Amino acid sequence: MAGLEIAAVGDNCIDRFTGAERFSLVGGNAVNVAVQLCRLGRKAAYFGAVGTDAAGTRTVRILSQNGVDVDHVRTVPGITAYTEVARNEEGDRKFVHEEFGVVEDYRTDARDLAILKSARHVHIGWLNDDGALRMALAGAGISVSQDTSVNAEARNLGVAGLAIAFATSDGPSAEAAARARELIAAGARLVVITRGSRGSLASDGDTVVELPALPIDPVDTTGAGDAFIAGFLDARLKALPLLQCLEQGREIATRTCLHLGGFPQELHRDP
Repeated sequence: MAGLEIAAVGDNCIDRFTGAERFSLVGGNAVNVAVQLCRLGRKAAYFGAVGTDAAGTRTVRILSQNGVDVDHVRTVPGITAYTEVARNEEGDRKFVHEEFGVVEDYRTDARDLAILKSARHVHIGWLNDDGALRMALAGAGISVSQDTSVNAEARNLGVAGLAIAFATSDGPSAEAAARARELIAAGARLVVITRGSRGSLASDGDTVVELPALPIDPVDTTGAGDAFIAGFLDARLKALPLLQCLEQGREIATRTCLHLGGFPQELHRDP
């Protein structure tokens, strides 16, 4: 490949939905972002690791079927990551259990890094590498975004050098704006805060733009934030104004809330 348009790096998982009717879907922040970008007409590649189990084979197959470049996916001994997800009557999801499997030890190597340095933009999801990839790409002048809401370990959550830092906030506008200022001060050039039913906010340190959420009756909120990221990134790469970037993120996220999982796919019935 001469050069990548967009790459998503990091987590993949099988979302196992609990309840009377058990089923599972392929997901994960980096995977959902890559698929949603392809659905928007972008050429997206995924970098990550799957296990040698049936779930790993299934993940690669689903990604490929959705147009994602899977040439850089590693299949390594072990199990593919999975998450047990519960939904309430309003469609809101709760992560009951997470098993990171082989993705926990995934790191990009020198060959991956050389390829990623050809990309127009790289998005990082959950990645347990102490920020090494973020710093290497930012140091090479590559446009990089990362979702800071999916990593629990502080050592993976630095934002210095990020073109866009994505984060979440459940509080009022003032709290979201304060969080954006913190991340700008820490080195992010642009901060986007998703706020669930409260909407979204973006700030570059000088300008703050807010957008309310659309009133909907969600089926499932799993992957909505990832869909928002993809919509925002696509619009941002088109050099659209911040408000329009938020609007496209909202549109894709809203659409995602109206079906099960982070992107449309056939349900895998689990025993």
